[in-house]
Amino acid sequence: MTDDTKGLTYAQAGVDIDAGNALVERIKPAAKATTRPGVMSGLGGFGALFDLKAAGYDDPVLVAATDGVGTKLKIAIDTGVFDTIGIDLVAMCVNDLVCQGAEPLFFLDYFATGKLDVNDAAVIIEGIAEGCTRSGCALIGGETAEMPGMYGPGDFDLAGFAVGAMERGASLPANVAVGDVLLGLGSDGVHSNGYSLVRRIVERSGLAWDAAAPFGGDTLGRALLAPTRLYVKQALAAVRAGGVHALAHITGGGLTENLPRVLPEGLGAEIDLGSWTLPPVFNWLMAEGGLDEAEMLKTFNSGIGMVLAVSADRAEALTTLLEGEGETVARLGTVADGTGVRYTGALK
Repeated sequence: MTDDTKGLTYAQAGVDIDAGNALVERIKPAAKATTRPGVMSGLGGFGALFDLKAAGYDDPVLVAATDGVGTKLKIAIDTGVFDTIGIDLVAMCVNDLVCQGAEPLFFLDYFATGKLDVNDAAVIIEGIAEGCTRSGCALIGGETAEMPGMYGPGDFDLAGFAVGAMERGASLPANVAVGDVLLGLGSDGVHSNGYSLVRRIVERSGLAWDAAAPFGGDTLGRALLAPTRLYVKQALAAVRAGGVHALAHITGGGLTENLPRVLPEGLGAEIDLGSWTLPPVFNWLMAEGGLDEAEMLKTFNSGIGMVLAVSADRAEALTTLLEGEGETVARLGTVADGTGVRYTGALK
């Protein structure tokens, strides 16, 4: 017989406040390392403060973006590899901000789980801090939600929120015209889109996550967890150099869906599929999944993670600049009359 009159605690209901406090203390050094001009206060308060004037802006317009990592999280959960998905989370938000011409300023994360594992959560958030450092933005706050009954054992979800700024009148896209050259920046793999299909293909292949990746490199799981490339500093350097009319982050929908988002009505794109080489991971996914080119190009980044539309007379100089910043640059094609993306050649 149980004593139903005995008082309960929050911990007995499945929420460990002490674990949450321990996590905050553990991640404070990582968050502090992301501090940049403009940060007034960070973790610990009910809100975080940021001074736009101290960040160097005179007449700023704020730009906000939010995103997640999608079902790529399932691979991280299944493999227990958590050190890269925080970088993915930041990249999915800040790469979008630069497409508007904005500099990312600060970032907040939301981490939700059924039962908090302090070490795993800390590794994830330290990855978020690493992504912020690489992007020049500050991790100034977040929320860790322990919600028993909402998530299965070991499951969790991530969301990110980034805020950036630009001076009034500097927003992109702007002045996109017929004849603009399309420069594609190489991706670091699948990034963070299409993983429901990736997981289905892996299931069909019969390979385990700890099997050697058929396309080379690490184990299959770790290879598919390669983090989304951060294009922030490189893209902003190109924008500041002049001649950039638009940027498109190639995420869900691939080149087919994302490039038209930054083109004015009545303009489309002509792209030569032979202008870059398909990375090995995509060759394997294409063959193992029996995917045709159209499916590849509207599902995955297919090796191109960011596209810049630039003035033809600036294309060579900007290519040199971007290569100097560590980017692999492909001259994909041009902006043309019409709508949508028209492909020539074949993926190779």
